[in-house]
Amino acid sequence: MGRHDTSPNFAALAMAAVLALAGASARAQAAGEVEFSRGVGFAQAAGQAPRTLGKGLELHEGDRLTTSDGASAIVKLQDGTRMTVRPNSELVLQQYRFRESAPDNGMLMQLVRGGFRAITGLISKGSPDAARVQTSTATIGIRGTDFDARLCVRDCGVESSRVAEQARPNAVLASAKVVQSQGELHAVDSEGRRRRVVDGGSIYPGEVVETAAGARGVVVFRDESRVTLGPNTRLRVDNFVFDEQNAGEGRFLVSLLRGSVRALTGLIGKANNRNVGFATSTATIGIRGTGFDMACPGDCTEGHLTLFTWLGAISFQQNGQTALQLLQAGQGLLVTPTAMVPIDRQPDVDGPRPDGVAVPPKLFARDEVSDAREGLFVFVRDGHIEVATASEVLHLGRGEAGFAGEDGGTARPLTIPKFIDFDRLPLPDAKNPLLLSVLTDNNVRPANTCK
Repeated sequence: MGRHDTSPNFAALAMAAVLALAGASARAQAAGEVEFSRGVGFAQAAGQAPRTLGKGLELHEGDRLTTSDGASAIVKLQDGTRMTVRPNSELVLQQYRFRESAPDNGMLMQLVRGGFRAITGLISKGSPDAARVQTSTATIGIRGTDFDARLCVRDCGVESSRVAEQARPNAVLASAKVVQSQGELHAVDSEGRRRRVVDGGSIYPGEVVETAAGARGVVVFRDESRVTLGPNTRLRVDNFVFDEQNAGEGRFLVSLLRGSVRALTGLIGKANNRNVGFATSTATIGIRGTGFDMACPGDCTEGHLTLFTWLGAISFQQNGQTALQLLQAGQGLLVTPTAMVPIDRQPDVDGPRPDGVAVPPKLFARDEVSDAREGLFVFVRDGHIEVATASEVLHLGRGEAGFAGEDGGTARPLTIPKFIDFDRLPLPDAKNPLLLSVLTDNNVRPANTCK
């Protein structure tokens, strides 16, 4: 009788164990696979034996990837993210969730030591906060990006000291960056490529900034000009050139294509106001050290325009006419295809006056940072990276390098660190990583290699 009582219990326990193992396996979602490996490296899940990194090895959420001295690996994740894991590195795939078109996709990695080179995929493009990398120094927020990250101890300075070439200036290539945005903003380049822009995101010459219905944002230019974009607005950066050592030779020209803006001119306008202009398809606005509002009810090609000056003065001229209207502070103008009507009351424009908007520190600033400093270095080949410590946030755009120190401070170095700029480790999209690795071992640099 006892045998019949215990057999069902034993079977139930065995089945429960099988289901538990199956459940544990299901929870460890497949994250991707190894495409290339060189040297000794392992992937290991908690409580399991290490698996040797090799081509075709499947990777799962929770895996800890480690590489030894001289070893490296290229991995491809399911959303299209590709990474080259550097020698002497340790990287944990803490959380990975991806289903095509799912709203809750996310990726969280932990860089324990060493570094990697990455080209991110669909997860980072779906949401500004969906992809992050944690380090002991700072958290990297990924905004659809091609970038390098490196935790430096004493190795980075040694590598830079071996490079004979001069370091390149760490110039900010963006004309402007977005601050205090609400709702969705996008930037469209001259070839029609469209990307979402969040706070800290860069705007480049020739691009059109667009706000959605109910959205708005403030765009801060490198010469300290500021423009508040209202809802359903399109603003094109036609020409922006600025050298802080010679502001008078700068150029600032933007066009309002739709919607409304509130503008405050900066250092270029103060040094030479003839080099600053705001335009629509039917009119040109000149400035005199100025703050003003400008709005089109819909498409600016229809010739309807409202202007109001709240600081300094502006000049207004319709295309094809010689008459010039001058508007002092407190004066405005309602322009239609058939008339120009003076107004003395400020129109209702959605968005704060830009002179009352706080600009984040270090938006464009550069500081002296030695390649031998210990901490996190990041270089952005394309896209937008946010480097956040407990006390500071640094935003990096295309071609910018940044640093986060162990003290919580952040900085944009004056020059691009040579250990990054002259890094010969294959990028994750390299066509022949084995050949590149062999050439590097023999101190041969391939011709026409792009960093």
